[in-house]
Amino acid sequence: MLAMLKHLSPLLIPELLHGLACMGHGDDVAVVDANFPAHRIARQAGVTLVQLPGVSSTEVLAAILHVFPLDDFVPHCAWTMQVAGDAERIPEAVTQFKNLIAKHIESKVLALDRFAFYQQTQLACVLVQTGDQRKYANVLLRKGVIASD
Repeated sequence: MLAMLKHLSPLLIPELLHGLACMGHGDDVAVVDANFPAHRIARQAGVTLVQLPGVSSTEVLAAILHVFPLDDFVPHCAWTMQVAGDAERIPEAVTQFKNLIAKHIESKVLALDRFAFYQQTQLACVLVQTGDQRKYANVLLRKGVIASD
């Protein structure tokens, strides 16, 4: 089922919108690639798994950032996965993530090693698996607040 609302990306399907809306300040959402062990981690963590095959993690991140406030109370509100064996290398997907996030907040994106990223993902409230076949096309976001003051 597609989200048939004005000014809303069709990638924000009802399950994803519901998951994002149920999250509170300080909760995390993970957007992961097709190679990520999403089923296992979602099952172990007991979190919602939303599958969006056929689209890239970058496209999904852009759609989420359109409606999702990032946490500006912490030094880092976004994390990516480091390249195994070459922590200094920055994959194209990560560069795209950083550019998108920079349009919404000045916070730096922190790179975590593979196993630390898996561990942090287990704490996420929503896990979104894309069809992205690029390696390291994984990102975690921490939800902030929408203030009325």
